[in-house]
Amino acid sequence: MQQLTDLWSRVVLRADPLPVTWLLAAVAVGVALVALPSTWRRVRHAVTVLHEGGHGLAAVLSGRSLSGIRLHSDTSGLTVSRGPARGPGMVVTLLAGYTAPALAALGAAWLLGAGYAAGLLWSLLVLLALMLVQIRNWFGLWVVLVGVALVAGVTFAAPPLWQQLFGVVVTTVLGVGALRAAVELQASRRRARSSASDADQLARLTHVPGLVWVGVFVLVAAACVVGGAVLLVPGVGDAVGGLRR
Repeated sequence: MQQLTDLWSRVVLRADPLPVTWLLAAVAVGVALVALPSTWRRVRHAVTVLHEGGHGLAAVLSGRSLSGIRLHSDTSGLTVSRGPARGPGMVVTLLAGYTAPALAALGAAWLLGAGYAAGLLWSLLVLLALMLVQIRNWFGLWVVLVGVALVAGVTFAAPPLWQQLFGVVVTTVLGVGALRAAVELQASRRRARSSASDADQLARLTHVPGLVWVGVFVLVAAACVVGGAVLLVPGVGDAVGGLRR
């Protein structure tokens, strides 16, 4: 019982706010990781993990049976679920992919803004553990295990300051990465000329053009980036409020 109490005290430990210069530097690192092609190819795997995790969670919540998740070296992924081929459950499952990393980043920004960097890291560990039992290929297993090792190392070995900095970088990568992935989707659709993307599958199910669904993904991601900045960076909320007035 004492061990559980000690663990919970670590999870809910609140850290002092980061100095603004350190916070902005961590945000800049996250943006650079997404913006640079050489690093984007690597950190995009984190976005894919949340993308496929979103599909899986939505499938389960909508009453479908989750069969497994595969992650590929080209940063794509595949979530297989069983259930009706049409209907609200399938629409929700498809809709959750591109929106999940953006919404996760917004939630992470809220935790960091409230001082719960440790809570964010533990949440990531739980998410990765849930993903681990659903992975069905070796590369996907490797990606998730690397993520577990990295997050666990920071959680158990890093001081609170570095936990916060790591959390800000991860949050920025997920938020800005979700926006970049959504923007790139349309180019990918034109280039591949296939109908396998989430937007095209949604178009077939709802009779709403795929381009509209791409727009929905981009708008959700952009809104989450703005919302995350308001929660995380001092002064952004005041600036947004000033623009509204």
